[in-house]
Parts: sequence; structure tokens; C-alpha cells
Amino acid sequence: AALTAGFDYSVGYWRGGTPRWLEGHRAAVNAARFIGTQRAVSAGDDNSLIFWDLTTGTGRTRAGHRAKVVALDYSPPAGLVASAGWDGRIGLWRADGSGEPRFLEGHGGPVHDVVFGPEGRTVYSASQDGTLRLWDVTGGKELRTLVANGFGVNAVTLAPDGAWLAYGTIDGIMRVIDPASGAQIADFTLGGRAVLALAVNGRGDRLAVGDAEGYIMLIDTSGWRLLRDFRAAVRGPIWSLSFSGDGSDLLAAGLGDTVFAWPVESLGLGGQEMAGDGAAQPRAAADSPGAVLFRQKCEICHMLGPDSGRRAGPTLLGLFGRRAGSLTDYAYSPLLENSDIVWTDETIDALFDLGPDHFVPGSKMPMQRIGNAADRESLIAFLKSATDPMANGKEEEGSK
Repeated sequence: AALTAGFDYSVGYWRGGTPRWLEGHRAAVNAARFIGTQRAVSAGDDNSLIFWDLTTGTGRTRAGHRAKVVALDYSPPAGLVASAGWDGRIGLWRADGSGEPRFLEGHGGPVHDVVFGPEGRTVYSASQDGTLRLWDVTGGKELRTLVANGFGVNAVTLAPDGAWLAYGTIDGIMRVIDPASGAQIADFTLGGRAVLALAVNGRGDRLAVGDAEGYIMLIDTSGWRLLRDFRAAVRGPIWSLSFSGDGSDLLAAGLGDTVFAWPVESLGLGGQEMAGDGAAQPRAAADSPGAVLFRQKCEICHMLGPDSGRRAGPTLLGLFGRRAGSLTDYAYSPLLENSDIVWTDETIDALFDLGPDHFVPGSKMPMQRIGNAADRESLIAFLKSATDPMANGKEEEGSK
């Protein structure tokens, strides 16, 4: 069995290749985890967790975070679920969804990932503030900061026996450290490719790393050897990785509506499609620089058609001259609902120059920047053509 988290607001529960769709989130789903064999938990851009009964397909929604929730971990010994929130907090929830959550606070930015230590007595957290921290679950106190990086830490995973901890950062660092002291064990930093996903198999002898350029590394942890480094068939960045229960297959997902699975022994030699249920969007000037940037920065969240669809963001059709937070078919954050921002060349340029986290702090928009002014100009030119209600789908003139 497998779980998939989708930007179409749904959780896919897969058994024998046929999905059952679990519906309940009001925005994109970012993470899903099994809790035993008959239960699961998911989290998303609606700031909530849903605890699912997989036998009935019903869920119990729990609130508590003040921003999107992007990662989950489950500790059977502790009977707890940990959540990573962009409100800078780690949530601790009873695995049956009952009671009130507890929150661990201290990070200076969004929390990107969490993983429980052995027996669930501790939890590790990775944050945009550049730190990797260790917390005491019972006392709710930070025990130590293991990593202080100049750029955000995106992902963290722990060996099943707790012998090592691996982490990956926005600036492409991928290192393995001692979970107690933070001392370095191995370094697999390659070419500055931002690390987005990590996974370890059940035996702990294989570590998989997914990055923003669509590459997957497979590492032998017994001798800390790089076994594979290949560009996957997954569209766009590698957002999620997971080993099958027996460790024989590696699953990966990216921007598209398809999950790929590979036999571990033949990684890099081709993939098997597992799922796909999305509709293609209109394409305009598909080979223009602005269109390329749109696919990289915007397409995962936004449609160009007449409605917002089941995406994490509203449709961009008719964007220019529109007040932010004004569409009726999309659930905006309170910040944008009450905003006086009007989308123009200047405001869109500022959005990507400063980054959404600085231009509209507290909104649902992912943290990303386009530092080059010419690139921002190309994206704006594409958007002006592609979002024009009178010319949607037509080729952008003069952009090739």
C-alpha cells in the first residue's frame, strides 16, 4: 500500500495499483503518513492535519498551526505524530487524533521537516532559519542546535537504529552527521543542487536524495559510497521520495501528476508510472524564457484557465489589474483577503525580487525568488500574454 499527497487537495490511498481518493483538505496536500495499517494522517496548505480511517475513508480534521504544514512523522512507541509548520512551530499530536496538540517553539523561520528520534523521546527539526535542532518531546524544550547553516535546511532523515542523521539544504549541502554531537560522518554535496527530499530504507543501508534539478542519488550507508546519481524521469524537481516497505523499490514524485517507482537495483535505467490523473494546462510560447520560468515557478500552483481548479493557488487568468485576494473560487489567506495589492508589472516584479515571504509575509505562496531582473521581465512578459482573457493560449509575440 502507498499514500500520495496531491496539489489537487486529495490524498491517494493505493492498494494493488488502484487508488481510493480521500477528500477533506481545502488546499494542497503536502504530506501523508501511515499510522499502522488502517489509519493515516495528512497535512496541507490549509494549515490543518486530517486523521484518516482507511477502512471507511472518513477523516477527522485538526487545526492548530497558523500556516501551512509541509511534513509529518509518526512514532509508534510514543503514539505521536509530529508536524512541521511554516508558522515556525513543531506540532505534537496524539496518533488517534484526540486531545489538544502541543507545540515546540524556537525556530526563527518556517519548519520544513521533522523526524522522531528512537522511541519517540526526541524529535529533530529542519528550518528555513538554517538550523537543524534536537528537541525533548516530553519536556518540550530544545536540547541543542546540531547545524547552523547560512541557508535553509530543507530535509532531514534518521537511520532506523539512530546511528546517523542526514540533512539537505537549499544551497545544495547534503551531509551525514552524528545525531548526538553533530560531528560530520560523510559529505555528498554535489554541484550546489538544492536538496528537497531524503528517504532511508527499512534496513538503513540505502539513503536516497532528491534535488531541485530532478536528480536522485542513491547512497550505500554501510561504506558511505555513492551508488547512483541520475536524472529521473520525474517532471521537475524531486519533491518526495520513499522506499517501499521491503526496500526493493524507490518511489519519487515531482511537479507532474505521476508517481514513479523503480526497482532499487536498476535505478537510473527507467521508471514505472504509478499514478496520473491531472489535466494539461493551456500552453503559450512554450519555448520562451518566460514560459520556462512559469513552469518552474508558477505552474505547480496556478492554472491559466477560467477557474482555479484544484490547485494550491488561484487561477492567473485576468491577473493584471486584479486586486490580490479578490477571486471567489479560491480560499485566500486572511492577509491577502484584506490586502490592497493590485497585480501589475511593478508588484509582480517586487514579489519575485523580494520573495513572497518578504513581499506578503504570512501568505500561502512558496518561498522563492528570481534574482535576475531580466528573468523577472521575461516572466512578466509571458504572464501578460498568457493571462490575458482575450488571448489565453496564444503564442507570445516576440518572445522566441
